[in-house]
Amino acid sequence: MTKLTCYQLTPDAPRLVPARSERAWMDATRMRYAYRCLPLTIANSMGWELLMPWAVSAEWNGGPELADIAIDGVAAGDHTSFALSHFGHGILTFQTGYLFRTDPGIALWVRGAPNLPKDGIAPLDGIVETDWMSFGFTMNWMFTRPGRVRFEAGEPFCFITPIGYHALDAVVPEVTPIGEHPEMAAAYQSYAERRQSFNDRLAVSDPETVRQGWQKWYMRGVSPDGTERNPHHISKLRLAEPRNMVANGAEPALADRDPDATPPRNAGG
Repeated sequence: MTKLTCYQLTPDAPRLVPARSERAWMDATRMRYAYRCLPLTIANSMGWELLMPWAVSAEWNGGPELADIAIDGVAAGDHTSFALSHFGHGILTFQTGYLFRTDPGIALWVRGAPNLPKDGIAPLDGIVETDWMSFGFTMNWMFTRPGRVRFEAGEPFCFITPIGYHALDAVVPEVTPIGEHPEMAAAYQSYAERRQSFNDRLAVSDPETVRQGWQKWYMRGVSPDGTERNPHHISKLRLAEPRNMVANGAEPALADRDPDATPPRNAGG
């Protein structure tokens, strides 16, 4: 997995940027406590975001028809728009503005930005085989109840992560009692005891424990006894900024197409 080519279909295609680990709700937690959860922050940044080029407001009346979603400034049935009602049943669709191409065997996991809930509407996930497709795909959101939603300019509306889409074919989950594996059971018991002891000391405001604040084992990628460090551990993820070949003089693919023409029917659309 070494390359992700993003063929820009229109001059005003949404910006593609490395995903950010920050979340406003995480900032608002006491002492920014949520950022101590490393799995959360790594998930937040495990891909690239497509950003809203402008604000879009939409309202769903609860019905199943295309016309039951009203999008500000967009006529019902207009499939040339960036935001549209394409499927009905309370599904709001966005054009991504790119044809993506990945290495053989690599697909794109297409979804909403992780750990970024939005009131009244939820993103729909898709796995798209971008290693062979010569057509685009859309990003879809489903209203969770009748009402009005707004996507602000610069807000991420689509999140893409390359994955090996056959990587799970040979995986066979095994369920086994931990007691049958003494070494693993001992390691888990040691962790549980150390964790409980730390929390007990924290509860009585032990000065050294309060100063330490939290144990940081996972953050550092080490075992509780400090004897093992995972060589593959990551505590921060910064993905590459896309290289803008258009700015270097190349023309975007299909940049000269008629903006009023109906776009080809997309995957998932």
